[in-house]
Amino acid sequence: MASILRVNTLTDASSNNSVPMATVNQGTAKAWMNLKGTDTFGLRDSFNTGSATDNGTGDYTQTYTAGFADGNYSVSLINQGTDADDNGNFACVRTPATSSVRIGSRTARTSGAADTPYSWTQEFGDLA
Repeated sequence: MASILRVNTLTDASSNNSVPMATVNQGTAKAWMNLKGTDTFGLRDSFNTGSATDNGTGDYTQTYTAGFADGNYSVSLINQGTDADDNGNFACVRTPATSSVRIGSRTARTSGAADTPYSWTQEFGDLA
């Protein structure tokens, strides 16, 4: 049998610091992933991410275990650069959907699509 703890506010032991539960809920990442995009492609670690797909050079899809209420959630994305001249690369969010997000990577020097050694995403929003 599952237990339920119902509270409106969390307070520290000294009762000096408190936070409403709505703030905790809205300020918590609802999904994230640490993706290896080169060599052996795959998830290194994740939360609420059921799978990752390699769609081609510099083009990946993260699929959520529990989807979002709509496509109006926030996605933060960072890619590790691959440019030999250390010019870095561009990370782009291509298509946020309720059940997945498509992300990409392009080199800063040539703007060409490039696999990135590592990508990290963090998603915030309302789950369905």
